[in-house]
Amino acid sequence: MSVIRIASRYAKSLLDLAKDQNVMDEVVSDMEGFSKMVENRDLYLLLKSPIIKIGKKAEIFDILFEGKVNKLTKAFLDIVLRKSRESLLPEIATEFLNQYKAMKGISSVILTTASPISAEALEAIKSKLLASTATDQVVDVETKVDESIIGGFIVEIGDKLIDASVSHKLAELAKAMTNKEYEKAI
Repeated sequence: MSVIRIASRYAKSLLDLAKDQNVMDEVVSDMEGFSKMVENRDLYLLLKSPIIKIGKKAEIFDILFEGKVNKLTKAFLDIVLRKSRESLLPEIATEFLNQYKAMKGISSVILTTASPISAEALEAIKSKLLASTATDQVVDVETKVDESIIGGFIVEIGDKLIDASVSHKLAELAKAMTNKEYEKAI
């Protein structure tokens, strides 16, 4: 079975339990925090390591999470650890957040610009996105700065990519010129 399918099933279980126990906000917050924690390379490698024993991982989980997360989240992490599926926890957390956003009608958008964008421009982009059919009722925009795109912007909505960057336009122009899709003026 694929990693995404397994992660999706675990995430759905946690989502259903959080909904039934009326602790959705706390569990969402815990999973967002866990996703941030997994960006730490050492924790990520700990989860993925088959060499480190489950008992040692359980001790580390107790230190990291005991009393700091919702009881349901801690119990869920313990079950995943007992089932030796801890290597899937980063994917489970990501899938949980994706399913939560889908349930709430939230579209995640990543906006990449060459320089920091003003609040007014960000609001204008949000309103355009909300007016389009590409997004749901709520838009969650994450902004990134990448000077290599030179200018313009790149918008990622799920699996869709809108590349209106200067670097992309220059690359298209260079490709067209190397394909000799132009004629010399005489």
